[in-house]
Amino acid sequence: MGVTAVLILPLLLLGISGLLFIYQEVCRLWSKSAVQNKVVVITDAISGLGKECARVFHTGGARLVLCGKNWERLENLYDTLISVADPSKTFTPKLVLLDLADISCVQDVAREVLDCYGCVDILLNNASVKIKGPAHKISLELDKKIMNANYFGPITLTKALLPNMISRRTGQIVLINNIQGKLGIPFRTAYAASKHAALGFFDCLRAEVEEYDVVVSTVSPTFIRSYHINPGRGNSEASIWKFLFRKLSYGVRPVDVAEEVMRTVRRKKQEVFMANPIPKAAVYVRAFFPEFFFAVVACGVKDKLNVPEEG
Repeated sequence: MGVTAVLILPLLLLGISGLLFIYQEVCRLWSKSAVQNKVVVITDAISGLGKECARVFHTGGARLVLCGKNWERLENLYDTLISVADPSKTFTPKLVLLDLADISCVQDVAREVLDCYGCVDILLNNASVKIKGPAHKISLELDKKIMNANYFGPITLTKALLPNMISRRTGQIVLINNIQGKLGIPFRTAYAASKHAALGFFDCLRAEVEEYDVVVSTVSPTFIRSYHINPGRGNSEASIWKFLFRKLSYGVRPVDVAEEVMRTVRRKKQEVFMANPIPKAAVYVRAFFPEFFFAVVACGVKDKLNVPEEG
């Protein structure tokens, strides 16, 4: 009896490992088939997350249209994708110069995007501009610039490409947002406002286009970690927000967000929130215990203001 039990345990573990391997391989192949031959438009493709999304979708056989506001960096991304991919299984990416903060040019760029392949199957709204500082020290002009880049730019491009999806009765729009679309963090008023506005727009749009079989998805990580900068003790803020959103999670890696975006597209999920338990709890506390939440926020702000600046 004892010998049998000793033999069963390794066999059981081996069987579970085999099933997990098979499941992962099936998911990987399924992910590729979900975007194979699909026209995928990625805004701000030259950012850390944009590059990872480009890599994941390019490997999956998508027909990429990569948008960015720096032509040289777009060409560098193009060379990187071409050098590591199998040309027999992938398509050559197309490059489009686009600055979403310049609303006046978005309509023309949208026509250029449609001219690439005649249609758009998946739009990844990835572009984002951040600003940090007390509200009374941020100029109205800078507020407008943040809103153009994070809200008016993405919705203008979406509105320009949406009729094509509706007429074909197929398509998916993915907004890569942020936790600050769900709750506000001190000293980021303009950024949080733009993210709240974007989330509200795409939540409404989701219901409007469902009858046309167009899927609207939002992916909201806490914050995306830089490959080159890790939070360190020397540059930590004495703020409860730094503790909640960085000290415990250290951010989400761009590659993990890109993989989650691929899963979101494959499964046609409507909303994904990428965060560890504490930021998730903060969202629920904000919804059900707002007075307690605001008190904690106020304490964090006071702590930060009472700490002398380093350097």
